[in-house]
Amino acid sequence: MATKQQIWAAAKAAFPYSSPMISGFLFLGISYGVYMKALGFDVWYPFFAALFIYAGSVEFIVAASLVAPFAPLATLLVCIMVSGRQVFYGISMLEKYGAQNGKKRWYMIIGLVDEAFSLNYMAKIPPHLDKGWYYFWVTLFLQIYWVSGAVIGNLFGNILPFSLKGVEFAMTALFIIIFAENWMKEKSHESALIGLGVALFFLITVGKEHFLIPTLLTIWGVLTLRRPKLSSKLERIESTTNHVVGEQNDA
Repeated sequence: MATKQQIWAAAKAAFPYSSPMISGFLFLGISYGVYMKALGFDVWYPFFAALFIYAGSVEFIVAASLVAPFAPLATLLVCIMVSGRQVFYGISMLEKYGAQNGKKRWYMIIGLVDEAFSLNYMAKIPPHLDKGWYYFWVTLFLQIYWVSGAVIGNLFGNILPFSLKGVEFAMTALFIIIFAENWMKEKSHESALIGLGVALFFLITVGKEHFLIPTLLTIWGVLTLRRPKLSSKLERIESTTNHVVGEQNDA
């Protein structure tokens, strides 16, 4: 059971780690709030949508469906297709978000958006911090950024002195940076190259609107089948690296 001091220590460490997401989340949230305002919805609609749906593009889909002819099944299917990738995020986070995190893991699971997955999966948490609370605070800070942006956009979006067109590229750029950092940290790039190759194949064959789900399924299948080989290769690389470092220290 974590103490209050440990909980706040995790919060203080998680905030600067999540803060690079502020600009992207705020701008996208503001654009969502402005969009809801343009559709005729008051501030409570984007606030509760950001609070309870909290699924980025799905919130835009739901907003459009609220002013369209009633078609709940079509809306449900579209939302499932758009958010289908979350299944793979959840599988990847089974160990990190396990029962050892207590009741707070349910919020961490619900809040597992793309950015929370990227940050928490890649996190190098100092040993003195409680990992569960660290994951929790990263997830909570990200949702606060999103909800705040949605509210600000709805309340003040019409008077902003600049255009929000194209701000969604901020999140794309951020994922490129995360990928580049991970690439530089990896001892073997085989998994990354498999992912890039599979994604490029399906992007060319099925198009950008439908490539995501088959890409994720294929990557998951390939990496699962190749896991023993990749693990053995990584162990050899680490063994060689440790041997070289040991010889240098002896010298």
